[in-house]
Amino acid sequence: MVRHKQIIGLSLSAFLLMLGNGMVQALLPQKVISLTGSSSLVGYLASTYALAQVLSQLPIGIRADRIGFKLFIIMGYLLSFSAGLLFYFTDTVNLIFVGKILQGIGEAPILSLAPALLSLQYFATKGKAIGTYNASIYLGLTAGPLVGVLLFKTWSDTQIFLFYAVMCLLGAVINSCSLENKADGEASAKDTHTLKSISVFFKDPQVLVVLLGIALYGAGFGIFITIVPAFLIMFKHYDQSYIGIFFSLFYIAISLSQLITGWLSDRLGRQLFMVVGLTVAAAGLRLSSTFEHLGLAVILGVSSLGLGIFYIASMAFLNENVPISLRGTISGMYYLFWGIGMFWGPIILGIYVDGKGFFSAFHLLASLSALEVMLLLLARRFKAKRLAQQ
Repeated sequence: MVRHKQIIGLSLSAFLLMLGNGMVQALLPQKVISLTGSSSLVGYLASTYALAQVLSQLPIGIRADRIGFKLFIIMGYLLSFSAGLLFYFTDTVNLIFVGKILQGIGEAPILSLAPALLSLQYFATKGKAIGTYNASIYLGLTAGPLVGVLLFKTWSDTQIFLFYAVMCLLGAVINSCSLENKADGEASAKDTHTLKSISVFFKDPQVLVVLLGIALYGAGFGIFITIVPAFLIMFKHYDQSYIGIFFSLFYIAISLSQLITGWLSDRLGRQLFMVVGLTVAAAGLRLSSTFEHLGLAVILGVSSLGLGIFYIASMAFLNENVPISLRGTISGMYYLFWGIGMFWGPIILGIYVDGKGFFSAFHLLASLSALEVMLLLLARRFKAKRLAQQ
């Protein structure tokens, strides 16, 4: 138990945070509408959060490599706690957006630095450790709305916001007690590096192609939580209960993929699962036009399983292909590319939907995934050939 206190502490605190987050996400749009009398600002909630997280990822990763991860992870929970208090006390829409900014900055180290720390602590089984941690995040997101439905019957909105704040504060306490600033048996990062040294990442063809794949994964994730629900409502004319089933399958599939893929990729290699993940995701999107009702929900769930497989395999790949002194930096860069894809992917594909229709848009995303698979295979072959010549 003592040996695993870090992964237990990180996973438990992340689950509690996302449990509260899952409830809060369902309440904030309605609160914005009630304060402004309009729905025009609701769409900016996600954009504000995403932009704050994307802009903070790389600076936090670089600083964490220099002074350690623990402080930034704890500060992430405290910033999320502050956001919860703002949601609880505020009666102005501006402060709600300030809270979303704090959420975005706060969750940046929680999402990126915790896996980097685990990759050091569990060097030989980093895939399994990172997969377990990420699964706790998605399990919290899955359970949050379900628990929220029960609490909404007896609790007010402000009580839910306060509950979220308490979960964040509890996460900070748990990490204060369980985390070490560096992994056992590993030297702390003492290198002082600049953005110039980060350019080394882009000289490795495999790392560059994987980063492009991560942007594609981010686009796929954003599309699954925006355009796919719109497709089910506007094109298929399914009701809200069906959308709930879809989201449940989406989060469950990603949670399962984290637990299974991390462990298997430790034994069989990351490349295999990056290729398999994108192939499964592309196949699911391609086949979506041939299914209806339950079959469609299942095939979309299979496609999201593929996204999750690529997610954990690519994260583990990057963490083992950079020096220890750059683990925080590469994790920050991972979510930087993910955030770029998540921000622009739905926008670009949404425009494509308007011109070509939903199925053409899904086929385009599937084709891009297939292209990424080819690039992964070519980059690996190119790198192996270059190493053989040295």
